[in-house]
Amino acid sequence: MGIHTRNVLTVKAIAASKAAKLRDGGGLWLITKGNGRYWTLDYRFGGKRREMGLGPLHTVGLAEARQKAERARELIRRGIDPLANRAVEAIEAAKGKDDVKTFGQYADEYIDDAVKAKRWRGARTEAGWRNTLTRHCASIRGKPIADIDTADVLSVLRSLWGTKQETAEKLRWRIERVLDAARVEGLRSGDNPSTWKGNLEHVLHKPDGSTRGHHAALAYRDAPAFIARLRGTSTIAARALEFLILTATRSGETRGATWSEIQCDVWLVPANRMKGKREHRVPLSDRALEILKEMAVMRLNDFVFPGARDGSPLSNATFGTVIRAHEGGAATVHGFRSSFRDWAGDATDFPRELAEAALAHLVGDETERAYRRGDALKRRRELMEAWADFLDTGK
Repeated sequence: MGIHTRNVLTVKAIAASKAAKLRDGGGLWLITKGNGRYWTLDYRFGGKRREMGLGPLHTVGLAEARQKAERARELIRRGIDPLANRAVEAIEAAKGKDDVKTFGQYADEYIDDAVKAKRWRGARTEAGWRNTLTRHCASIRGKPIADIDTADVLSVLRSLWGTKQETAEKLRWRIERVLDAARVEGLRSGDNPSTWKGNLEHVLHKPDGSTRGHHAALAYRDAPAFIARLRGTSTIAARALEFLILTATRSGETRGATWSEIQCDVWLVPANRMKGKREHRVPLSDRALEILKEMAVMRLNDFVFPGARDGSPLSNATFGTVIRAHEGGAATVHGFRSSFRDWAGDATDFPRELAEAALAHLVGDETERAYRRGDALKRRRELMEAWADFLDTGK
């Protein structure tokens, strides 16, 4: 076990290594299981080899793991088995507390349940939840979830508010969801201290529009000039971004578009690639069809807009690079959907419901949608052709 050799690892070495098992000395190891990395302490007690888990790397750092290992070694020196002692401590801690659950425990369970139920689209969403509710909530994770109050919520939000606004707003909303779920399960009572309206809005004033959490958008009046600059570049990324703007779709939908989804003058985006998990038919304007003809000539695989690596689509960061290179200012990829929506509402007579349908948004309540089952493809084709004409001429 290398009892006499201690503190072999460094934080940098851990981050750089992909080894399945790393030794720090004194029986302390960092091992990889599945997609996680966990600390374990190997020791002998009563002539038998034992192994005790000390926690995952994402919550227990190197310094804390060493402290936990040293406390266990001290127990061994006193003739106490650390594993047996842990069990006793857990029993004593639970006495009279009726299985008190901490905020951290419940938040982790909430995320695990969401993953099992497939409520989220992918690993990035799960990673975002785990990061915010672990990293930014470290100071309140050990507190009973029943006792979380407004002061606790403010303590984790104030350091982010106004500086990392989008992160702060996501964090507030996620805490609210966790506490709401805990109340439903009978673990809390009373008002939710993370609620915005009538509560936190009185102490955490919204910053101005330049730093709020919405996606920055290019003013629709500036979109034709941007498109003209974009057409001056003949790269796949430039054509993909123009196609995205013409169709008012999301980044992932455009980057993941395959030739099998193109059906004459309609792009059929399957439900599993849509945010709302509903199939979406996109009527293609004449200019959008021209772009497809250009891409067909240089077809490499089934992706309409292939990436640099074989068999892969364009990367997620590509569009941001193209926007900056063509003087798009602070505009984001998603912001072009707002540009389209503002143009449809301010500069045309097309009905609001039509523009919302073009963005694949649900309109009306459940009963209203039940009576309006069509997706107005013909009318939406007129709308998207008018949008293409505006982008081409500015009129």
